[in-house]
Amino acid sequence: MDWLKGILHQAPEIALFASLALGYGVGKLRFGSFQLGGVAGSLLAAVLISQVGVQIDSGIKAVLFALFIYAVGFESGPQFFRSLGRQSIKEILMAAVVAISGLVTVVVLARVFNLDKGLAAGLAAGGMTQSAIIGTAGSAIEKLGLAADEVQRMQANVAIGYAVTYIFGSFGAILLCVNVLQWLTGRKIHDDAIQAEQEMLKGVHVYGAGESPAAPDLVGRIFKVKQSGRTVAELEASAQQGPATIERIRRKNALVGVDPQLVLEAGDIVLLVGRRAAVVALGASIGDELQSAEDMDVVMVRRDVSITNPQYLKRSVKDILDSLTPEFKHGVYAVALTRSGAPLPITPATLIVPGDVVTLFGTPQDVQNAAQSVGPILIPSDKTDFVFHGLGITVGLLIGLLVVRIGSIPITLGSGGGALLAGLLFGWWRSRKHTLGNMPTAASALLRDLGLAGFVAMVGLQSGQQAVSTVMEQGLSLFLMGVVVTIVPLLIAMLFGKYVLRYENVAIFAGALSGARSANPAFGEVLDKAGNAIPTVPFAITYALANVFLTLLGPLVIAFA
Repeated sequence: MDWLKGILHQAPEIALFASLALGYGVGKLRFGSFQLGGVAGSLLAAVLISQVGVQIDSGIKAVLFALFIYAVGFESGPQFFRSLGRQSIKEILMAAVVAISGLVTVVVLARVFNLDKGLAAGLAAGGMTQSAIIGTAGSAIEKLGLAADEVQRMQANVAIGYAVTYIFGSFGAILLCVNVLQWLTGRKIHDDAIQAEQEMLKGVHVYGAGESPAAPDLVGRIFKVKQSGRTVAELEASAQQGPATIERIRRKNALVGVDPQLVLEAGDIVLLVGRRAAVVALGASIGDELQSAEDMDVVMVRRDVSITNPQYLKRSVKDILDSLTPEFKHGVYAVALTRSGAPLPITPATLIVPGDVVTLFGTPQDVQNAAQSVGPILIPSDKTDFVFHGLGITVGLLIGLLVVRIGSIPITLGSGGGALLAGLLFGWWRSRKHTLGNMPTAASALLRDLGLAGFVAMVGLQSGQQAVSTVMEQGLSLFLMGVVVTIVPLLIAMLFGKYVLRYENVAIFAGALSGARSANPAFGEVLDKAGNAIPTVPFAITYALANVFLTLLGPLVIAFA
């Protein structure tokens, strides 16, 4: 064991990555329908490794958590601000119920088992994984008018109670918010997350990586003209079931320029592009379809364009289309519309608002010409805008330093709440100004997953040895009381959410529940089960409230315990 201790002393960062590797390995194992998950696995692995004796700078934990919570906020910013309003009342009540039930549970345990005020506050801080309670409770203890040595003893007890109960506070929240909640509701987080996403898409089908429709809406077909006499413009105007355009003409083994007034001759070979129904119907009047022909391989592009031109904003799709000239619309097809990252159906009544993005399909030149009038083309990039996101995290951490006092109680968002708020704001800003703040999905996922798992592992490495040794010295009573503080408020909130608030979607329910308990590891596991960002919006709302409500528990526990 000494050799391992020597290695970890020389390179303590090994303990962090070993915890991740071992934790995710264990987390993949299934026991019937139960699966621990990588986040909880990393926590347990870190507690185990911590027994060797590891010292890692706390700054690493702060950095990892800031990266995680900022990425979560950035991804959900547009949806978060769109969701605020009366529809958020469920999340507000959920956060309040968790805080109140947590306070009552701690006070009852303190009085039944004759805990002093310091241990009671530590029990609340660890059992509900809200470290801010340590600070607010410590300040409240100083104002009790006790002797200096008694104040110091009680403040030390706050830390002891926190250390003993924090590990299960994190681990138990994962089990309750993921496994127990799914059992209680009889529904799967992943299934409900997919269902909610489909409802949000409003019938618009979004294809995943490597997927494509068997019968695409836009097609290209090659035809041989059987009868002379019609011009290109006349032929295109005769399309009855949607737009279709001639993109290339080959006559007598040579390409000829496509001009609206060009008269087609028998034997010409034309490439017809457009909506499938229109191409099929119009093609039948042109002539025989060819499987292939020389020089007919025209390159088509699909480009996202941010709608910034004021003449298109706050108008319906029908109104805009009616105002466009035939030359503008020729060869350009609007195939998708998104708002704040969410797809919208393109219907005549759809209203265009600032920040909307339209996907145009056509030849590179046609799309470029259209984009010059609509707005900037958003070129896909695998580069991250570090100027934007570095500024975002900096702003968030600065916000976290702000302290507002309600009487003698200091209220602060902390670095986590500040980074979350900045992520939400910068994510919303990105949805309005698409040329700023690019972050590829893979990069965001790495920040989120590594940040959370690394943060949880750091908690285990820093607190695990002290927690185990304290339990060995003082027995299991304080630890078991921490288990009660972790479980009871969450069970009450689950029942309240199911039978009073009537949450029907367990993915949204799980996000709100984990946020109301400020349980970041649990939320990470919820996200992993969901497979999409559906739980993020309710989490962001309840998490922000929980940072205030749970912080207030410190002086309240000191007052009533």
